[in-house]
Amino acid sequence: MPFGAHESMEVHEVLNEQICLIDHLAMYAEMCSDPALLELLHRHRTHALTHYNQLASYTHDYRAVVPIEVQFSQVTSPRNIQYGLHNPAPVGPTGLDQFYDAQIARSLLLSHKNSAKNQMNASLECADPYIRQMLLNGANACNYHAYEVFEYLNARGMYQVPTMSGHTAKTFLHTYQTR
Repeated sequence: MPFGAHESMEVHEVLNEQICLIDHLAMYAEMCSDPALLELLHRHRTHALTHYNQLASYTHDYRAVVPIEVQFSQVTSPRNIQYGLHNPAPVGPTGLDQFYDAQIARSLLLSHKNSAKNQMNASLECADPYIRQMLLNGANACNYHAYEVFEYLNARGMYQVPTMSGHTAKTFLHTYQTR
């Protein structure tokens, strides 16, 4: 079964992105010192490798595969998120050849966010329903993985959530009315 031009190019991009993610996760694991972050890295790498293999395999033999079931950790209650800025530490390029845990986690978060966006966009260009679903599953998994990394960073004060006064937020959002 031939693929359309858009579909072929989009899947090519997603597969390249997955290779980079898989390789970066292995590199980050070598530099990581926090056991909780290391566990995230290993679990996310296993999932990324499975997703890559599933998508690559389908492009070779056109046999529909059963989408992988992703086990996601319990999502934090909104009450557990730390809101507000509390003396955020300055950040900037370090020029070091070794990453530290905060850099690894931020890189992982950005990788998942970008992969979710890229796979969602790619799915919109696909005619083949199986590829489309695999890309949607990949986008959804990256969304959940990004949230896990956000929770890790937020719990340690490394991802602070800016807020606005309650009155301003309420005024801003209450302009939208239901019908």
